[in-house]
Amino acid sequence: MWKDFKEFAVKGTLIDTAVGIMIGVAFGKIISSLVNDIIMPPLSLLFGKIDFTNLFFRLSGGTYQTLAEAKEAGAVTLNYGVFINQVLDFLIIALVLFILIKQIARLKKKNETVIQENTKECPYCFTQIPIKATRCPFCTSELKK
Repeated sequence: MWKDFKEFAVKGTLIDTAVGIMIGVAFGKIISSLVNDIIMPPLSLLFGKIDFTNLFFRLSGGTYQTLAEAKEAGAVTLNYGVFINQVLDFLIIALVLFILIKQIARLKKKNETVIQENTKECPYCFTQIPIKATRCPFCTSELKK
């Protein structure tokens, strides 16, 4: 069992996944900073200097100026401003991933076009081979010129 676990733990796909998760966490921090430090200040100014992080409803008694004060006092609050920030984080991450995936697909399609222009199909085994080939490297059939 230990041998199987060790083999599983050091597989390339598991390590690749771990690296991807770590990069994702770091990317999430960058996006959060982008939203909180770059995007939200102008939006707050546009909407009358509102600090979204301090938008909340008090569900228990008391009057608090900021969410931090309410939490410090142990008040029960509904933090819709924090939720707005999280939704903006999600939307920005989704937009960045959409743009990234679109660009990768565009580059992939361009690469496939170049490959198709420089290859032909073997009439015997139907694999892609270089256009100048006179013999198929896969099935070794002699090709007509």
